[in-house]
Amino acid sequence: MKNYSEITPYIKKMAELSKSGNGIEPSMYTEHKVNRGLRDINGVGVVTGLTEVSTITAQTALSDGSFVPSKGELRYRGIDVKEIVRGFLKDNRFGFEETVYLLLFSCLPNKEELREFSQELGLYRSLPSSFVRDMILKAPGRDMMNIISRSVLALYAYDENPDEISIENVLRQCLQLIAVFPMLSVYGYQSYRHYHMGKSLYIHLPDSNLSTAQNILRLLRENKEYSPLEAKVLDLSLVLHAEHGGGNNSTFTTHVVTSSGTDTYSAVSAALGSLKGPRHGGANLKVVQMFEDMKSKVDTSNEVQIADYLNRLLEGGEFDKKGLIYGMGHAVYSLSDPRAEVLKECARELALEKGFEADYELYKTVERIAPGIIAEKRRIYKGVSANVDFYSGLIYRMLDLPPELYTPIFANARIAGWSAHRIEEIQNNGKIIRPAYIGVKQNKEYISLNKRK
Repeated sequence: MKNYSEITPYIKKMAELSKSGNGIEPSMYTEHKVNRGLRDINGVGVVTGLTEVSTITAQTALSDGSFVPSKGELRYRGIDVKEIVRGFLKDNRFGFEETVYLLLFSCLPNKEELREFSQELGLYRSLPSSFVRDMILKAPGRDMMNIISRSVLALYAYDENPDEISIENVLRQCLQLIAVFPMLSVYGYQSYRHYHMGKSLYIHLPDSNLSTAQNILRLLRENKEYSPLEAKVLDLSLVLHAEHGGGNNSTFTTHVVTSSGTDTYSAVSAALGSLKGPRHGGANLKVVQMFEDMKSKVDTSNEVQIADYLNRLLEGGEFDKKGLIYGMGHAVYSLSDPRAEVLKECARELALEKGFEADYELYKTVERIAPGIIAEKRRIYKGVSANVDFYSGLIYRMLDLPPELYTPIFANARIAGWSAHRIEEIQNNGKIIRPAYIGVKQNKEYISLNKRK
């Protein structure tokens, strides 16, 4: 048997054959009026559905039918996310559980409803007997998103009614997944840390009386300890990552897979596979890595040197040579990303507590000067601003979260939005999502085997 991972000479040869036989000319997309990536010529997403879960606003309509960029706005079930944040911060309480309730049930809970809902989530914070040993510790992996996805699919086998897609059953499954995602994420990391890095292994049990953010920090840290500000900032990050319209890649994946009538575990696993992609869920880690590279090469108190580095970044001469300033710009927002605005203030608080003032000032400098540099280099004048990944990466670093958990923490939040969209798709559609592709290969005659050269 061949080495499982080896790319053999045969595979190399056939890969070249595959390359020579495939490839769509970019001009053909224009010729056939196809919006590649479901985006029009201006980069605006093509409308493929309706949703009540959340609304994103980034432009204002003018009387002549044209649009101009405006400050970004994000609403969960019609409520401005900034107002949601102000509400629970004013009460000095955690907001993620309230946000999950709002996304799932389209209304804000009263005190008793929130207490009952949080208690229900707490009761679900447990995994089947021997699951951690058999599914996580006995098969340690190097990628946390794959571990979570594998664990989610494994939970299908422990569900006595996995395939029924009644709203009641799907809601039960979603609540269970929302509750156990912190455990799947952190236990997967602890397994990786022990078996691949040679570190001590510790598996803490969650506390059903604590919030999701508190449990993540409790499960992750050897001494189970964290400061009130750390828990507050992580909770806020979960709220802001919980949902972002039906058009982002992983949520659209949820809609597509759900429309086939498949089970919840398969739909969530597919969404996880999407979020794992570096073009979607891995951007905040890229931000942190980019800043570390910058700090090693320039005097971060010298704005001219910082600007020179950013120019070299865009020219593909620094960091990963991709020509990107990570954390700047967004597919929808132009003038501002409301999530980044909220996280910026929290990052300032945390920087003061953790002694990261210099890093915070560097991030502010880049946020201020990068839009002008991008506009000049890329001829983008609609407006470019910091996105949610810009400050969330810094926050995760200040929280001392391991880089391997950056995207899983995103998933711990976004499972709330995926759940709401899955339920919405089941309730409102009933049709399988099947976009059209235009076949552009010329017709060819079949040649019998003994006549082929």
